[in-house]
Amino acid sequence: MSRFLSPDQVARYERDGYVFPVDVLDADEVASARRKLESFEAKLGQPLPRALIAMPNIYASFVDEIIRSPRILDPVESLLGPDILCWECAFLTKEPHAKSFFSWHQDAKYWGLEPYDVLTAWVALSPATRQSGCMQLMTGSHIGELAPHKDTYGKDNMLSRGQEMQVEVDPARCVDVALAPGQMSLHHVKIAHGSGPNESDDRRIGLVIRYVPAHVRQTTGKRDTAALVRGESRYGHFDLQPRPTGDFTEEGLALHKLYIERRRDITMRKTEAA
Repeated sequence: MSRFLSPDQVARYERDGYVFPVDVLDADEVASARRKLESFEAKLGQPLPRALIAMPNIYASFVDEIIRSPRILDPVESLLGPDILCWECAFLTKEPHAKSFFSWHQDAKYWGLEPYDVLTAWVALSPATRQSGCMQLMTGSHIGELAPHKDTYGKDNMLSRGQEMQVEVDPARCVDVALAPGQMSLHHVKIAHGSGPNESDDRRIGLVIRYVPAHVRQTTGKRDTAALVRGESRYGHFDLQPRPTGDFTEEGLALHKLYIERRRDITMRKTEAA
């Protein structure tokens, strides 16, 4: 069975900046991924720390397998073409009844990737509902110029800078991206989005995956990295990340630290936290 997006879904993505829900993981795969994540957190004695949230594909084979799943890559190929790299992935977890939130922002403002042929796959590993603080998107906001942003470094803001759009969000254009475990949404790198706190009794766990076609490049002047997940890296714009040899190995965690420091030099440039 083909898992590529239909022409109507592609047209919706181009018009609205997003498409959802798309079924990608079965119940056993969701349970396995969550169990492996939470077993590691139990060993740490705490939820996954900020230093390990991004790029878990470097240290966890089960994440590497998810970002390469044909059930995810087929829909992505419908939008980006056959040569696909994973620029980044990250666990975004909100604890039950925590105050954590994501302010309204546009990812393209900070990543340095051009052209803006970049999309995010948001894969739910637990229920993503309005009560649990699911993502909200502003329909059509990927069209036109990027909005001005301000770095707030807010205490409960889960963004690295607490970055916030300095334009009014139109509630009439906003949609809740409600997802069942195993479903994903796809959204454009320029779309305005944010989310509120988790007021439910369960953790809200999402794995976000940032995909780019091979022609996208890093414009900050620094050499960037990505994982080749389908096709060819025809342009050589990125150093290719190695695949992990297991889950949470010492070697993988040490290598992850090096890659995170390298990426931080790019995404936190020109900030007081750099």
